[in-house]
Amino acid sequence: MRTGSYLERLLGEKENIIFTTRQHWTILVGKILLEVIIILAVLAACIWSSMTYPAFAIFILPIGFILIIIPVITMTLDIARWSNYQFIVTNRRVIQISGIFNKNVVDSNLEKVNDLKLTQPYLGRIFDYGDVEILTASELGVNLFKRIAHPIQFKTALINAKEHLDHENFIIPEDDSHKSIPALITNLDQLRKQGILTDQEFEQKKNELLSRL
Repeated sequence: MRTGSYLERLLGEKENIIFTTRQHWTILVGKILLEVIIILAVLAACIWSSMTYPAFAIFILPIGFILIIIPVITMTLDIARWSNYQFIVTNRRVIQISGIFNKNVVDSNLEKVNDLKLTQPYLGRIFDYGDVEILTASELGVNLFKRIAHPIQFKTALINAKEHLDHENFIIPEDDSHKSIPALITNLDQLRKQGILTDQEFEQKKNELLSRL
């Protein structure tokens, strides 16, 4: 049984993490800002009420403490949700993990990734955040990662991982059967016509196959 973090236990054999990111910190700040304002407002109200009505301070302070606990709890949950919301690129797939106690995992195999779209507003270029849209051949079709940190590095890591995986799939297995070589050459030619293989790569692999005859 594999031990380690939750992410490490999700990885398959010979699967390695290439890049990891989260939603940008401005998402977290936006969520907890209102909670901080509420905490400060309750504190100010408690202090003012205690000074204005000292006879009721014994009642005001416990009530204020209870009122402060609520935004503190929601703030803690917001921080935990942000910390557990991850976007990961491995050498096999793209993984999206969310949830504190109940985990929700969505992944897309790199082989099924058809296209990528990066949307980065002006402020996003300054503070290094943006949206990455992944178009896949799966039933879901589109995975949208909104306002993630380091989107350019994320996209670059994904492109490099997919290119490396494609080249792994181009490896020609050793085969003693000469009958399979013409079929392999035909398959390679189809990959060349689809633009997956360059003319140079096609000729190199074709010559490698022909040398086995």
